Amino acid sequence: MKAGTRTLWTFAITSIALFMVVLDNLVVSTALPVIRVDLGATIEQLEWIVNAYTFTFAVFLLTGAALGDRFGRRRMFLIGVAIFTLASALAALAPTTEWLVAARALQGVGGAIVTPLTLTLLSAAVSAERRGLALGAWSGIAGFAVAMGPLVGGIVVEGISWQWIFWINVPVGLLLLPLATQLTESHGPDKALDLPGVALGGLGLLGLVWGLVNGNADGWTSPQIVGSLLAGVVLLGAFVGWELRAREPMLPMRFFRDRAFAAANGASLFMYFGMFGSIFLLSQFFQTAQGYSPLEAGLRVLPWTAMPMVVAPIAGALSDRIGGGRIMATGLFLQALGLAWIAAVSTADIGYSSLVGPFIVSGIGMGMFFAPVANVVLSAVKPVEEGKASGANNAIREVGGVFGVAVLASVFARYGGYESATAFTDGLVVSTWVGAAVVGAGALVALLIPRQRRSSASSVGSDLVPQAEPA
Repeated sequence: MKAGTRTLWTFAITSIALFMVVLDNLVVSTALPVIRVDLGATIEQLEWIVNAYTFTFAVFLLTGAALGDRFGRRRMFLIGVAIFTLASALAALAPTTEWLVAARALQGVGGAIVTPLTLTLLSAAVSAERRGLALGAWSGIAGFAVAMGPLVGGIVVEGISWQWIFWINVPVGLLLLPLATQLTESHGPDKALDLPGVALGGLGLLGLVWGLVNGNADGWTSPQIVGSLLAGVVLLGAFVGWELRAREPMLPMRFFRDRAFAAANGASLFMYFGMFGSIFLLSQFFQTAQGYSPLEAGLRVLPWTAMPMVVAPIAGALSDRIGGGRIMATGLFLQALGLAWIAAVSTADIGYSSLVGPFIVSGIGMGMFFAPVANVVLSAVKPVEEGKASGANNAIREVGGVFGVAVLASVFARYGGYESATAFTDGLVVSTWVGAAVVGAGALVALLIPRQRRSSASSVGSDLVPQAEPA
């Protein structure tokens, strides 16, 4: 196979896989009200349907790239696609919410393996002079998948059934498996697997998330909730201690000594906390409180999720002149403003025209945040450490999304419910105010980012995982 043909072949295969995996971050959002009725799911179970995917994705993300480096990127890419395809079929066949949650968790494992390897496989297949163009297209595909998630979910749920948001992955995965065998095998320099770090970090996060999700139902002072939250804190403390002394840590703690790295990741955590949690509830609001169909709900969220595709290129160009930290802070401020605007005007019978403005403002804020964050993070580390730094940033923002859904849904359950449109709106308003406050705190954190010391935006692997999005 000629070099040019092989490059196009690799780009096509990795792009299809990337689109499939990133789409599943948001495609389930507009299906949640239908799943709730069909499977009799509680608010806690709906949280796990979203968080199971995001949680395992975050936990295994840093390990996915290392597995490819050690055992072969093509081989692990095939294994990741196979896991994701199998998990999608299991999710489509789910007779209960427990089954669906387990399948979504397995999907997240497959996605965590596939996503970073799409970038490393593509980077190895293109020439140095065309690498920037290829990686720019790669990021554009990821952004398009994020924007299309709620809309595709609405179309599929309304046109066929909610099970088909998962079934559509199966033929795509089965097509990719034989095609991907033609990819060139390669290995990477970082072959270390930090399994104790994965275990401690994963179990610690699980303890905190389980406690947050079940706190309202079991009682915040109950032994199981207090024990779960305490165990989570202890295990995460042990994770930090292990990473400080491990010879090959998956998350080098010394990165956080740099103010730019620490502040950018703190801002990312707050950003995804507010964004994921708010969209988890808003995507249900249009169907549960206002009676729209899944397709109509997906269309109404589009001004928010699609706006970054327009804004991000402009913000990226400005960040080199103004400074990435200032652009990020402005974006977070606009996102917080948009959420606060939604909270201030929302009623059970609010007209959609009253929400278009805050959706656009929030979308502009998202785009301004997305554009410079990778460059800010990578400017804080040595070039040889960019892979781990980028992976750490992407894992941290996924963790923010997990906590955002868990916390804001708990606030929703405390102040509202599914009993009526008014009850749902009452919970939505309080939760969205909380989300706005958290994102606003992220804007303050972003102001701590100093001006960049070097430009790494064009470096290979500068954005290991797409700016995914809401769950």
